[in-house]
Amino acid sequence: MTLEISRRVASLKPSVTVAFMNRAKSLKAAGQDVLNFSAGEPDFDTPRLIKDAAIASLNAGTTKYMPTLGTPEARAAIARKLTVENGIPNCTPDHVAIGSGGKHSLFVACHVLLDEPKPGEPAQEVLLPVPTWVSYAPIAELAGGKVIELPTSPDRDFKVTAEQVRRAITPRSRLLILNSPSNPCGTMYTPDELKAIGKVVAEAARTIAPNLIVLSDEIYEKITYGGIPHYSIGSDPEIAERVVTLNGLSKAYAMTGWRIGYIAGSGEFGKRFANAMAVLQGQMSTNITSFVYASIKAALEQCDGEVARMRDAFASRAALINERLAGVPGVRNIRATGAFYAFPDVSAHFGKTSKGGKPINSAMDFCEALLAEELVAFVPGEDFGGCGRNHVRISFACSEDHINRGIDRLAKFVAGLR
Repeated sequence: MTLEISRRVASLKPSVTVAFMNRAKSLKAAGQDVLNFSAGEPDFDTPRLIKDAAIASLNAGTTKYMPTLGTPEARAAIARKLTVENGIPNCTPDHVAIGSGGKHSLFVACHVLLDEPKPGEPAQEVLLPVPTWVSYAPIAELAGGKVIELPTSPDRDFKVTAEQVRRAITPRSRLLILNSPSNPCGTMYTPDELKAIGKVVAEAARTIAPNLIVLSDEIYEKITYGGIPHYSIGSDPEIAERVVTLNGLSKAYAMTGWRIGYIAGSGEFGKRFANAMAVLQGQMSTNITSFVYASIKAALEQCDGEVARMRDAFASRAALINERLAGVPGVRNIRATGAFYAFPDVSAHFGKTSKGGKPINSAMDFCEALLAEELVAFVPGEDFGGCGRNHVRISFACSEDHINRGIDRLAKFVAGLR
């Protein structure tokens, strides 16, 4: 008899981002001079004020179980931030759920909002503009949803139109997931574009899709440098109570290892949503690490200067990588306006063979040969969906010297293709 694991997990695709990141780290640990552009992780240290707040809390003995969704002080700080900075109405501490990173908050939220279909019934639909972050679709499908991809293109900066959303909505539509600024594309929606989508959602909610909810992932909201102001679709009064806003401290505050994510709604449904998050999270992780709650208030209320300095560095890096990629033959890049990713099209090189003899017929082939032959780790775009199969993701959350050396090696690799 062969013992089996669950079909649910056996059919689950591993994260290609994590896979390439781990391969790069293994090569580096073996003494190889790997240049890693795979991780969506700022190279900056966490600001001192944030560390000090956690250390003081630890030294004060904050080492016990805490409320499932977070301390009142931390939830209040997030609610103030969402109200003042993002303009989300009717958002109180009771609307806020703090989880173990943005991915964990997304996982719990999808299981709160989606049901597995009953026998003979169609699945609830999750509208997902692609290319997009690799974890949205697997998590939504694990929760019972059916992902409906909305394709975008480089010509439109990888953005879905309001008309596309309108055409995609059906009576089974339950979730529309938006991510601006975007991972992996590095672009973002304008306020007018998001307001137009909001009008479509409001109209659909009155007619064919009364249970439609928008999940707006704004984890990169503070990393913008292209002249487009960040806009929270949850501030739209017409749909505020059917938007849940996902965010966290990982990216803007260089706190990836701290695992602090949060999600919040508005109005009466927002409270019910947070209460449901508490029920499910209470059967999972319960609270996050007790003594880091103090760091949330410190980050949100005392670290604007540090965030601005990091944002300025990302802006310089974006300009540099845009310039360098433009000089690599056969690599087509769209200018990044937010987050810290470039997402160039490398399909002009499909059908060629690398200097080391590997046929290049896909983005995966391109990235595997680049890592093996030039020790540069990019992420292949297939798992991001849509036209991502022609692209590679490059995280420029690293020094300018790192970027220059990496693109030098990329150019050498491309020059060797035949």
